[in-house]
Amino acid sequence: MLVHIKKIITAAEKGKYAVGAFNVNNLEIVQAVVNAAEKMKAPVIVQVTEGAIKYAGLKEITALVKSYATETKIPVALHLDHGHDFKIIKKCITAGFSSVMIDASGLPYKKNVELTKKVVAYAHARKVWVQAELGTLEGAEDWIKVGKGEGYFTDPKEAKRFVKETNINSFAPSVGNYHGVAKIVEKKVLKLDLKRLAEIGKIVPVPLVLHGASGFPEGQIKAAIKAGIRVINIDSELRLSFARAERTFFEININEYDPRKILEPAIIAMQKVVIKKITLFGSRNKAK
Repeated sequence: MLVHIKKIITAAEKGKYAVGAFNVNNLEIVQAVVNAAEKMKAPVIVQVTEGAIKYAGLKEITALVKSYATETKIPVALHLDHGHDFKIIKKCITAGFSSVMIDASGLPYKKNVELTKKVVAYAHARKVWVQAELGTLEGAEDWIKVGKGEGYFTDPKEAKRFVKETNINSFAPSVGNYHGVAKIVEKKVLKLDLKRLAEIGKIVPVPLVLHGASGFPEGQIKAAIKAGIRVINIDSELRLSFARAERTFFEININEYDPRKILEPAIIAMQKVVIKKITLFGSRNKAK
């Protein structure tokens, strides 16, 4: 069932667990995410980026998510990840998204606050939640490209001020998290600043979202949840599992041409990733 993201995150706050927010681009990924969550009896956030919208079409990708959500009893929320175009944000709200992210983290603080407040005013008037970010994450994903050494961590006191000034509903800090697949492929040493995150969790009065979480050690993810993270974004690991499954399939089945047979291994591989993450995040059997 399609629900407002408020229902899912409020329950996670109360239960002290995190919910997976999985990026989707097409039917196969939507199917893998929702079916895996259904098997685990877990709430799930299905999210799209502006890049996904450009690729699949807003009407089309929204219809896919709503269709699968209608056919399941688990709570499914639809969210815009890393929105930066106010026109697209408004279109997503009209299309039925219960939550949107305005990512103005690359702008100076005052400009970030100004644009975020503009989105909040529009969204809240339509009972839609808003997520925003302060600090920037290294790595590349869709339109986001932050070079090595160009990212900066979120200052806890500034985060508290930002949330108060903007009246956002959820907050995404930069604490060593990292966008993209390079961190996994190149086997980078991944380490969250858990002390900084814990401090942010104590003084920021809204749920925290961990972006760029793919590939981080399980111990750090569990510690991040304990520090107050309630939503964890996963994209890169889904993409990698999709690609690896397809490469393996074609190594064995070089003459196969049926899309249904070709894509099935990728769906299965992505489901395994989602199941693993739901178990790690503590949201298994939390569907209500």
